[in-house]
Amino acid sequence: MVVLFLGINANAARMDMVDVSNNNGYMSTAEYVSMRNEFGVKALTVKISEGTTFKDGYAASNIANGQVAGLYVNGYHFAHYKTKAQAIAEADFAGKTAKAAGLPVGAVLVTDVESQEANNQSQATNDRNNAAFMKEIQKFGYRADIYTSGSWANNKMTINGKTGWIAAYPYVVSGKNWYSTNHAWQWSSTAKFRISYGGFDVSQLNSNYYTAGQKSTVKPTNKGAVKANNQKANKNTSKPAASAKWVKESKTYTLKTAVKLRTGASTSSNAITILPAGTTVKTDQAIIQGGYRWVRQPRFNGYGYLATGPASNTLEYVKSGTTHTYYTVKSGDSWWAIAQRNGLSMTTLAIQNGKTIYTTIYPGQRLVVR
Repeated sequence: MVVLFLGINANAARMDMVDVSNNNGYMSTAEYVSMRNEFGVKALTVKISEGTTFKDGYAASNIANGQVAGLYVNGYHFAHYKTKAQAIAEADFAGKTAKAAGLPVGAVLVTDVESQEANNQSQATNDRNNAAFMKEIQKFGYRADIYTSGSWANNKMTINGKTGWIAAYPYVVSGKNWYSTNHAWQWSSTAKFRISYGGFDVSQLNSNYYTAGQKSTVKPTNKGAVKANNQKANKNTSKPAASAKWVKESKTYTLKTAVKLRTGASTSSNAITILPAGTTVKTDQAIIQGGYRWVRQPRFNGYGYLATGPASNTLEYVKSGTTHTYYTVKSGDSWWAIAQRNGLSMTTLAIQNGKTIYTTIYPGQRLVVR
């Protein structure tokens, strides 16, 4: 295998499966085709939901684009349950959200168990709650599994061989792979692919559990669909008219509402995708054109363009990232509680503060929430 990504020994393990979420932003079919053709990726596992309120805004596009690229598509739910009743409620929320996003019947819908709530439970309690979630999720036509870390699999819950998707590092010990008897083994969280930005979680599949049972996956032989989707994805290389006068503007915006990202600075330009409210967009230039103020977003093979509002009101749709809203941590607060209070996922809240969900927070600490 040719090493085309940074910081990983490509020969250490296979990259059979990649998982994606809102943290990776919009992923085009072309990116997924590259993962499949150049790196041998077979399956995609898409974040669907978290708790009982958060729906991943990119789930539908990730599922659709992954299917057209010929990948088997599965989903995962980030769990926060502490009781059996909460586990069932989260499974119901995840199942309904997955159906709405287009996750195919027969796919695996994983419970991702790594939150502070689970860390505070006994092994017996976690086993009971996980079993309740997995039983409930099957009512929606999905197959069940558990994702967690290697240390948690050994201490916080019961994960037997040929079950579970385990994240464990380092990826080779004494010449042997860890957790090679489980369904899947995540051996890196920092893989970088040729045409995609950012780090990705990559896993080796030890069984066909994540590539079997689906009833509506588009197969790789659908060359027409792949070609059409690639052509659409590559349209974002469009450039503005020569007469347009752009000015440099390196800013970060957060969308107040859903906005179409277009191939050019015109409302008649094709839409690359619809960016959901809450999406963070980094721009490098701006222009007043056609009665709107447009900004330009650098992308992996060109640019995307979005209107920030009429020329007379440049912040109708977006707000500049130069100002923030802060929250002061109080005694008893957790990443989960603060994120839910502010309509964020726990992971997003941690990342925008330069931390992880495992970082300890203290009373009096200020966190960016907007």
